[in-house]
Amino acid sequence: MKEKRGKNVSTNRPEPKSILITGATGGIGGELAKRYARPGRTLILWGRDEEKLRKISAVCGGRGAKIISRQIDLAKGQDALSAFYEDDAIAQCDMVILGAGLSDIKTPKDLTEDPQKVLQLALVNYTAPVTLATAAARRMIPRKGGRVVLIGSVSAYYELPFSAAYSSSKAGLASFASAARLGWEEEGIKVIHIAPGFVDTQMSQRLKGSLPFLVSVENAAKRIMKAIHHNEEECIFPWQFRILRVAERLVPQFLRKRILKSIRADQE
Repeated sequence: MKEKRGKNVSTNRPEPKSILITGATGGIGGELAKRYARPGRTLILWGRDEEKLRKISAVCGGRGAKIISRQIDLAKGQDALSAFYEDDAIAQCDMVILGAGLSDIKTPKDLTEDPQKVLQLALVNYTAPVTLATAAARRMIPRKGGRVVLIGSVSAYYELPFSAAYSSSKAGLASFASAARLGWEEEGIKVIHIAPGFVDTQMSQRLKGSLPFLVSVENAAKRIMKAIHHNEEECIFPWQFRILRVAERLVPQFLRKRILKSIRADQE
């Protein structure tokens, strides 16, 4: 089935000149960084892994982009906010791709998810991206526009009992994207919410068992860039998950609850 554009597509799409990418040392973030690297463009690359950050910065710099790199832990929210203001003062971002994220699940042997990991998930998956998105919009509005791209997950739409913290953090991100879009659109800020299914990254590779409709990092990056180029408000991919998103609305609540409770997961 041919991939279609997401809902509410705009054709007003100037090419970004200065892009912040968080999670640039991860699979999707690194692939996006490489694909966006070109002469005349500034890439602000943030990541936790110093060695991976050095390598991806070298690759992108070799493709002609001006690179500003920063090793950073987004769980330290105030540090991240201060870092954004410093980097934006130099580069004047016209697009931010907020893709850093953590995942964790409750395995069959666990009573609950690890409370410490729940805290980390909330900080990295929700608090940091919405804070940075707001800071970016605040800086972009006087410049007459920009794009805020929030990379979430299809798990935002499902109450996964083995992954309550992760799915709820992504649900919060999706809700923020919808609200921020309404609040900022008249100021020229495009808010794009990306909700991928399983992508072949280290995060997914930790999970045991079947990963339905698995997408390569390369194809995920291409789909995300297409959504950004066309200013799609919401991009759910691959297409099978869009169909499931529509179909599950027709399922009675009691049956939906039963199905979700029956799902089991484990990780390495």
